[in-house]
Amino acid sequence: MFAILILIFVILPLVGVALWFVITTAIVGIIFGGLGRLIVPGHQPIGLLATICCGWIGSLIGGAIGHGVGFGHLATLLVEIGVSAGAVAVWSATQRKSVTGPRRGQIAR
Repeated sequence: MFAILILIFVILPLVGVALWFVITTAIVGIIFGGLGRLIVPGHQPIGLLATICCGWIGSLIGGAIGHGVGFGHLATLLVEIGVSAGAVAVWSATQRKSVTGPRRGQIAR
């Protein structure tokens, strides 16, 4: 009986909180990834899943930085958006393909 009560009142709420955290951070990742793509100028050659991952990781890291430094809610939100934009920019820079070929005025060999 004690094990059942522990399961009902301790384990299941912890699982629910963890699941809620994953769902909300995924939603925040979508939003912040999109904002990050809007902030970074130019074309970003990354897909939707990479955008979500960059936003998700950026919101987690930015939130940890904001809460660790002791910023208010708005400042923490701005740090999260900035870190997400940085993550999108870094991911985008690693995915760009260099254009090979002769330069202007050079003869191809």
